[in-house]
Amino acid sequence: MRLIRFRVGDGEPMAGVADGPGSDAGAPTAVTPLQAVPALSGLLAMPLSLIREICAAAGGEKVPGERVELLAPVDGRTEVWAAGVTYERSRKARMVESEESADIYDRVYSAQRPELFFKSAAWRVAGPGAPVSVRADSTIDVPEPELAVVLNSAGDVVGYTICNDMSSRSIEGQNPLYLPQAKIYLGGCAVGPWIRPVWELADPYDLTIEMTIRRAGSVAWEGSSHTSSLHRRIDELATYLFREDDFPEGAVLATGTSLVPELPFTLQAEDEVRIRIPQIGELANPVVRGKAAVAAAGAAARTA
Repeated sequence: MRLIRFRVGDGEPMAGVADGPGSDAGAPTAVTPLQAVPALSGLLAMPLSLIREICAAAGGEKVPGERVELLAPVDGRTEVWAAGVTYERSRKARMVESEESADIYDRVYSAQRPELFFKSAAWRVAGPGAPVSVRADSTIDVPEPELAVVLNSAGDVVGYTICNDMSSRSIEGQNPLYLPQAKIYLGGCAVGPWIRPVWELADPYDLTIEMTIRRAGSVAWEGSSHTSSLHRRIDELATYLFREDDFPEGAVLATGTSLVPELPFTLQAEDEVRIRIPQIGELANPVVRGKAAVAAAGAAARTA
């Protein structure tokens, strides 16, 4: 089962349950809309037991997969948050790029309290095939492929998806206090292609994460890692996120990256970033540079 957010033609976005040959299939063969809960955010406002009942009871007329446009599985008041320095690879990468404050990342890796930061409002999140961006005022930019956990309003794990936590290494490396500018901007976050329910994924610590960056028809960078190396437990991260905050329509929490291209590698406009977690799915996005390019791509998509 895959929970998706989708649109048919010029219609309004809807929540649905996708049919298909496997969790990481390229496209659903058919989709059943969740008529009683038209938005994923409405579903995430409910207890986990009710969410499972609604998904299991999904019926009605199916929409053929070829008519469906997949959208980012984030809407309404659902927010995207992220955890930092949760893998050894991330700790080392942050220390390399931040010579004057490298010890900060070493300390946060081993501290009791994890690093958590706001990543994106739902409306700003790119979905499958939509462009991600590198900042026009940055010189070194990378994608960060992450397992993302989808939480309901009570902080229970509902499912898992993929997040591309785009990051400006040059801006964050200048000063750790520049983290919001390095991480939060138009085109800086992609999520998708769907949500794999928690009751269908046996072990989130037994997942392979693969990333390929293609440039001009060739592979510019590729790598793989495994969630068994995750330094923080998912329930620990969720507990800290909900400790003194409220998420009435749930949250998507990216759990940190274990794949960071080595310096001085940087993304370029017209690259393609493809992230795959075999038991969840594959998220692919073209790269543009700057806010104006994101807006232009969005306008072109609306008139296509």
